[in-house]
Amino acid sequence: MLHRPILSKRGETGMMERLLAWVERTLMPPMAKLGEQRHIRAVRDGVVATLPLVIVGSFFLLIAFPPVPAWAKAMEPHVAKILIPFRLTVGLMALYASFGMAFSLARSYGMDGLTSGILGMGAFILTTLPQNIAQLADGSPGPGWVLPFANWGGQGLFTAMLVSLLSVEIARFLYSRKLMFRMPEGVPPAVARSFEALIPGSVVVTLVWLVRGLLNFDIQSAIMNLFKPLVVASDSLAGALIPILLVTLLWSAGIHGVSVVGPVARPIWYALFEANAAAAAAGQPLPHIVPEQFFQWFVWIGGSGMTLSLVLLMVFSRSDYLRKLGRASLLPGIANINEPIIFGTPIVMNPVLAIPFILAPMAAGTVTYFAMKVGLVGRPFIAPPWTLPGPIGAYLATGGDWRAAALNLFNVFLGVLIYWPFFRAYERRLEAEAEAKNRTA
Repeated sequence: MLHRPILSKRGETGMMERLLAWVERTLMPPMAKLGEQRHIRAVRDGVVATLPLVIVGSFFLLIAFPPVPAWAKAMEPHVAKILIPFRLTVGLMALYASFGMAFSLARSYGMDGLTSGILGMGAFILTTLPQNIAQLADGSPGPGWVLPFANWGGQGLFTAMLVSLLSVEIARFLYSRKLMFRMPEGVPPAVARSFEALIPGSVVVTLVWLVRGLLNFDIQSAIMNLFKPLVVASDSLAGALIPILLVTLLWSAGIHGVSVVGPVARPIWYALFEANAAAAAAGQPLPHIVPEQFFQWFVWIGGSGMTLSLVLLMVFSRSDYLRKLGRASLLPGIANINEPIIFGTPIVMNPVLAIPFILAPMAAGTVTYFAMKVGLVGRPFIAPPWTLPGPIGAYLATGGDWRAAALNLFNVFLGVLIYWPFFRAYERRLEAEAEAKNRTA
């Protein structure tokens, strides 16, 4: 049963209540539609599908550069070989994502996902050819035949996103005009689908070749220059706080904030992460502060809204309901799963708890940003599984920086301080509600 807060007659939560009502009335319908928009969903699914490879590959960075100096020295002769899995997983994330995004979008239209995914990936490869593409034409072996791996990592995600989705839309347009080869009945389905994709595939490949090969227009550089201001802006304090504010506001009104903000922001976060990982592999300073791991291990501790801090308060609550819910939610909270708290407390449309739900992660994000900016804590460049306990995940994400684990714990404590007065007010109201029910029973 969901408990609703008893609002005081003095209207002490009136402002927050009006804000949540405005979010529910004004932002909720378009944001809900945005989260289900097929292209946004395709980007989300395609990028998230690369996560297993990114997690596994990034751990090879930790093996190559362990946090213990003696181990690091022992690894030095083998670093190049150890980093091969990293370079072929994290270093090629845009290549894998191009297939996943095209596959997801095609399936949403009822098209064949496999052939569409391959077509999207092929189009992406063609767009990312290096400047010396003329050397590819003479057929002789040499440097011109080296594939441009540097263009297939995080910096190529924007190109992968646009080109793979566009290839599916071109194919869909041609299919809708019946411009395809239809095979007779009895032909195996896989063969029939392959022949149906011949004309769309020819059109897509020819268009990309005309632009990149014949006109020698560098599509990758053009798209990167277009998105560069957005990437730079995202790696700032404002770039950290705006997603936090949007996610928590949307959650407070009952919308899964990460599912709305994530598909838009994640390609940028992945580009920042890949740049950090590449810098770590090259032994250079990490250039970025705000990849997705910044949020995962230092802001969303226990889940969106830093609800692990609230769970710790609930475990010792004087309210029987809050205490039982807190104890039942402790282990999921440690694993960064907080739906029981968001909907069970509830936080959704609860003006009392929505305030710290927004303020606590904003404060943690600010503290973390400046701690990394001035070098007190290492920046993240590894992607541990998101269900790890916070201090462990923070330690691993920063390549074994114990100060990151300490910062994670400090942020939990900071969250407890911010939640405390609002939690006590809500707790008293639930106690008053229970007493009122007992008197009328």
